Amino acid sequence: SSGINAEWPLRPGGFVKVVKNKAYFKRFQVKYRRRREGKTDYFARKRLIVQNKNKYNTPKYRLIVRFSNKIITAQVAYATIEGDKVVCDARSTELPRFGVKVGLTNYASSYAVGLLLARRLNQKYGLDETYKGVEAVTGEDYYIEKEGERGAFYCVLDTGLARTSSGARIFGVLKGAVDGGLDIPHSNKRFPGCNAEGEYDAAAHRSRIMGSHISTYMSSLMDDDEDSYKRQFSQYISHGIMPDMIEDMYTKAHAAIRADPSPTPKKVLKDGYKPKSYKRQRMSLQQRKGRVAQQKAAFLALH
Repeated sequence: SSGINAEWPLRPGGFVKVVKNKAYFKRFQVKYRRRREGKTDYFARKRLIVQNKNKYNTPKYRLIVRFSNKIITAQVAYATIEGDKVVCDARSTELPRFGVKVGLTNYASSYAVGLLLARRLNQKYGLDETYKGVEAVTGEDYYIEKEGERGAFYCVLDTGLARTSSGARIFGVLKGAVDGGLDIPHSNKRFPGCNAEGEYDAAAHRSRIMGSHISTYMSSLMDDDEDSYKRQFSQYISHGIMPDMIEDMYTKAHAAIRADPSPTPKKVLKDGYKPKSYKRQRMSLQQRKGRVAQQKAAFLALH
């Protein structure tokens, strides 16, 4: 024995402690799968789902908003030991049914998705006539108050890993849900139209909700760079949507959502329907033996 500690091996310049030694790896515990994938913030999730013991098994509802490159998804869900249970769901892919066929991930569409979710959820629980929310978009602050025996549906906003910067589209979904009649604790500090001093301009927020920023940009591009306009707004052009038509499009969509927020009914399959299978059919014993005989014959012919 040389007397040198294995944890302090000799290096050219002195002894260096090995930090990740056998003891470290024996005690290493991997993080949760969704943390490893970078999908869930468990520090925030714990605080969103843990319910008070004196409320027993009462669900704690969350308004979950997620953005992808093409779709806005909004859900109201609650957590159980088996996993989260979704109570209601709305997506921007449903907006073409209400007249919004383009720009399905902008701020105006975010508001429409939040409104759709709120009206659908209230309809499900029979609260749609009691809590109608804000029927004409103003952008003003709106906090729901109890009417009658039943209170408004209460939930909290779950933003996930999204950055909650001022004017973010996630707050468009929040505003739509609040105006649709849900009770969600919030302030106007992060809405578009709120400046650094905390002063809130409701008219500026309304213009975002109605897509005025899109129509302004479309008009400026039409005048300054027609090629860029044709490239960036090709879908608007193909649907025949001009800058002065955008606000009217969203106004009609809000009215259509309030008229019938129910989801598209599922297709009823015919009796005896079998989905098309792309798997190779299972061979019988005789077919398998014949296949082996063919392979043997082919091999012997080559050798």
